[in-house]
Amino acid sequence: MSDYEQFIEGIKRKTGIDLALYKEAQMKRRLTSLYEKKGYRNFVDFLKALEQDRDLMNEFLDRMTINVSEFYRNGKRWEVLQEKIFPKLLQSNKRLKIWSAACSTGEEPYSLVMVLSQLMPLSQIQIIATDLDENVIQKAKLGVYPERSLAEVPSDIKAKCFEQEGSFYRVKDEIKRCVTFKKHNLLNDNYDSNYDLIVCRNVMIYFTEEAKDQIYTNFSKALRKDGVLFVGSTEQIFNPSRYEFEVEDTFFYRRT
Repeated sequence: MSDYEQFIEGIKRKTGIDLALYKEAQMKRRLTSLYEKKGYRNFVDFLKALEQDRDLMNEFLDRMTINVSEFYRNGKRWEVLQEKIFPKLLQSNKRLKIWSAACSTGEEPYSLVMVLSQLMPLSQIQIIATDLDENVIQKAKLGVYPERSLAEVPSDIKAKCFEQEGSFYRVKDEIKRCVTFKKHNLLNDNYDSNYDLIVCRNVMIYFTEEAKDQIYTNFSKALRKDGVLFVGSTEQIFNPSRYEFEVEDTFFYRRT
């Protein structure tokens, strides 16, 4: 067994996270640079250190999960969401059940609230947002972002939904109250059901084909009939019917 395979087994035992389901070359490259930076010679030594040092384990989890996000990322897709997807979903259900999966530092679920607030009162909006990494969930709950994260936010929304604090922007409390953050592992944990919309963007590219297949199958089961999955701009599903999906719009898939 290679030292990386030993590392995978140890991490699965310790955290429940199965690194074998992530693309090996990308994950190895990312983690090798981390252990070398910390002064370890190989994965076995690094694993021993992780088992004894909570801060190092947190840093490892941060490096393993990909926390690059911004508000209204790929702005045209959010226009489609506001003008086409949400109005259609609201025809059959006035209180939508929405899940932002692998939500990272919170830009995505907060963007969902901001878009939906154009169509309905905040008091009727509730988003479930989940991530594997407890550190990014804490950052998401804080809701403070550098200006560059807001580059695609329309100016009226920026004025209405944020408070400026020096060079940073804080999401207003009334927006924050619409989002419930929880820890969730897409590869291990159970999925809730009857969602109207699931948003999972720019994370599937890091998984193996086997893991993607498992997650898309679970997303399909978690959506109600005619519910919609919204994926990232590099994550087109080439065989949507396999998961009982059909294309609703570019990067939007409707459960049939």
